[in-house]
Amino acid sequence: MNTDIKTREYTTVTEVAGPLMVVEGVEGVAYNEMVDIETPAGEKRSGQVLEVRDDIAVIQVFEGTQDLNTKTTKTRFTGSTAKIGVSKEMMGRIFNGTGKPIDGGPEIIPEKELDINGSPMNPTSREYPADFIQTGISTIDGMNTLVRGQKLPIFSGSGLPHNDLAAQIARQAKVVGEDTEFTVIFGAMGITHEEANFFMNEFERTGALEKVTVFMNLADDPAIERILTPKMALTTAEYFAFELGMHVLVILTDLTNYCEALREISAARDEVPGRRGYPGYMYTDLAGIYERAGRIQGKEGSITQMPILVMPQDDITHPIPDLTGYITEGQIVLSRDIFRKGIYPPVDVLPSLSRLMSGGIGEGKTRPDHSGVSDQMYSAYAEGRDLRDLVAVVGEEALTERDQSFLKFADEFENRFVTQTKDEDRSIEETLDLGWDMFRILPRSELKRVKDEFVAEHLKD
Repeated sequence: MNTDIKTREYTTVTEVAGPLMVVEGVEGVAYNEMVDIETPAGEKRSGQVLEVRDDIAVIQVFEGTQDLNTKTTKTRFTGSTAKIGVSKEMMGRIFNGTGKPIDGGPEIIPEKELDINGSPMNPTSREYPADFIQTGISTIDGMNTLVRGQKLPIFSGSGLPHNDLAAQIARQAKVVGEDTEFTVIFGAMGITHEEANFFMNEFERTGALEKVTVFMNLADDPAIERILTPKMALTTAEYFAFELGMHVLVILTDLTNYCEALREISAARDEVPGRRGYPGYMYTDLAGIYERAGRIQGKEGSITQMPILVMPQDDITHPIPDLTGYITEGQIVLSRDIFRKGIYPPVDVLPSLSRLMSGGIGEGKTRPDHSGVSDQMYSAYAEGRDLRDLVAVVGEEALTERDQSFLKFADEFENRFVTQTKDEDRSIEETLDLGWDMFRILPRSELKRVKDEFVAEHLKD
């Protein structure tokens, strides 16, 4: 061991296992402290202290532990936690999962160095989310409205077009009727090169890249790096929102890959596994990500989150979507059955929910009739879906005229309201007017969830 405590450099690596390295005989080492590592060949790597007990430190190595040995590997403890240098110049740039530019542009000259773990937001200083964000997608804007400061995840399945939906939301999201700056931070974890190329081509093709900041961890990058990526993205979002007063939408995909990385590290540490092998602290870890969304009283900016996660085997009771549902304020659910009909985006509005929707719609925000139109469409579509099951048993001829109108409404709802092209950006007025147009299919007496004054206004014969 090097006895110069000031530099705290050690050559006492005693074990290398998976992404972890154990160093003995250490002094004054702190949890989450960053570590500089020099391989026997002189290559530089970085790591982070994962666990400290007595004079032993367990380090997770971001670039992988290949070529490291217990004889000549050097470790130097920096005395500081992981930080990212932030600047407004990060807008329109692409970074890897550790915050280094990968778009061929110059290094960022930071205006501030911030700890990526952030600071917990004081619950008493939070402002209730109550401002509408328009995504241009009817099933979200009309039925499960996103509001500024909300965390609203998208639950998808393998092979469903969640990447297309994420790119479309990143391109189209806007705060209507305000001049405040709006930006998108896109954090991708464990995606393939094909997916990465798709996102980059989409952003460049549509000119959206200038308002998007991208953090990208690829599938062949170290799994350890996946743990840093959302924290890098959210720390940048906090700087944009609470230091620069901007409104930020953070899209994180795919949280399932993030949780798999957590499980991999937990297994390497020989921890006692929880549900389906995931660590018992996964709930706390996910909460540490999701709860970094919100608004702060006295601050102009806001952070809104749309995490995307793929449900293994389409199982909404799987630990990842299950725990996410406890923390977030609703969910947008993509349906494989709707996708098989050739409908894009295949959003199933029945299990979808936005718990903060009521605070972000209505007069002065969207339109006075918004709540009633949404409730009426939900009710009519649910009844039409139930009637499809009945038709499979008794046939459509056995239905009453009233029932047939609801059956027709369900088909029209999917084919006209849910269905959009991948470049179609509908305003909230277009979405609501489309709802009123479809209400003409139903008997006037069945429009029980919208006020009579709105019916008279929008359904003039």
